[in-house]
Parts: sequence; C-alpha cells; structure tokens
Amino acid sequence: VGGHQITEAEVEAFIHSLPREQQAYAAHPDFRKQCEEQLIAVYAFAKYGEEEKIDETEEFKNVMENARKDILAQMAMRKLFATVNVTDDEIKEYEANKSKYSKGASVHAKHILVDNEEKCTELLNAITSGEKVFEDVAKESSTCPSGANGGDLGEFGRGQMVKEFEDAAFAAEVGHVVGPVKTQFGYHLIKVEDKKEAGESSLEEVKDQIRAELSQKKQEEAYRAKVDELKKKYME
Repeated sequence: VGGHQITEAEVEAFIHSLPREQQAYAAHPDFRKQCEEQLIAVYAFAKYGEEEKIDETEEFKNVMENARKDILAQMAMRKLFATVNVTDDEIKEYEANKSKYSKGASVHAKHILVDNEEKCTELLNAITSGEKVFEDVAKESSTCPSGANGGDLGEFGRGQMVKEFEDAAFAAEVGHVVGPVKTQFGYHLIKVEDKKEAGESSLEEVKDQIRAELSQKKQEEAYRAKVDELKKKYME
C-alpha cells in the first residue's frame, strides 16, 4: 500500500491491540481478513494524507509533538518503575499485619432453582429417597445456568449471595440437602460440599497479593519523589 508491504507481524500486532473479546476470533480467517482490510485502509489514508500535505500543517505538528511527549513520559515512567523491587524480607513483614489478610468463613455449595415450592419439594423428596442424584436433577430441572455444572456455585463468603440463600447455606451440614429456600429468584435446594472457618491466611497464600500491594506503594512513592526532583530541575 503506497510502497509499504503489510506483514503478518503487523496483522498480529493490530489484533493484539484490539479489545480482549475481539482477540478471541484471531484464528478465524474472515476476522483476520477484516483486520487486514482495516490496515490497508489505514495505510491508504496515511498515503492520501501525505499527498494532501496534511503532515505539513501546524495541527499535524502539534498532534505529533503531543504524542511524542506522551510516549517519552510513559517510557520514562516505565524505566523508573523497573527500578522498584520488593524483597522477600519486606513481604515477610506481613506477620505484623495478619488481620489485614484474614480469611472470612466460606461455603462451597451447589443448588437447584425452580419457580414454585411444590416442584421444589418433589425434587427434594426424589433426592433424599435416593431415587435421583442431586447433580442430575440440577442438570434436568434447574433454571439457573449453574445447572449445566450440576448446580455448582463454587466457594463463596458472606455477603456474596442473597441473605436467605446465604443463611441457609452457612447453616446446612456438609453433604446434606436443604430446602425449599425461598428467595427473590424462586425456590432453591442447597447442597453444601465443604465449609471453611474464618482464619488467618498463610504467608504463601497471600505472598503474591502482598508483593503487588508493596510494589504499587513503592511505585507511587518513587513517582512522587521523581516528580518533585524534576520540578526543581526543570521548572522556571
């Protein structure tokens, strides 16, 4: 296009610059062709812009100077942040802040959701009598999308579910099926797979979280210090 050969590497870079949900289609030939067409259009308009001497206007020069400034600032900050390091000794200071990383109680539960109490009771009887298996009933009868996974909701803590559901799940014994439980969504049968009591997290469990928090804090401190230094150096 105008003397420039578009490469596969450019197409890949263009795709990676797109939103993540669009990148999922990267392997589809039609999508790649569409991306190629967009690149062709960009280069064609750029060539047209040169012919129209847009690159000689003051507006173009101002835009380019602003872009240059922004890129330089971003790269300089990236270089500054690369010097920030969090040591293992700093991470171990977590011991003084155990309460900050404490884990709340949690429940791992499955559920079946239907629209009326009578049906919910019938399903409960079928499960408790051994006639049917909870997970199979979830797949067959639950109106919740989790039914496809046997009703599995995964692990959750306090405040993540509606109150009626939460109270029933945390009160239920592991392995038991309870219900019907009425919520704004309908009637539920709940089966608790596991329970975890509140407690302190181990250093290994929160090591990455601590490292990320300390790194962000140190980057902010380095940024503020560098800004103060540069103001003294460059401001008139």
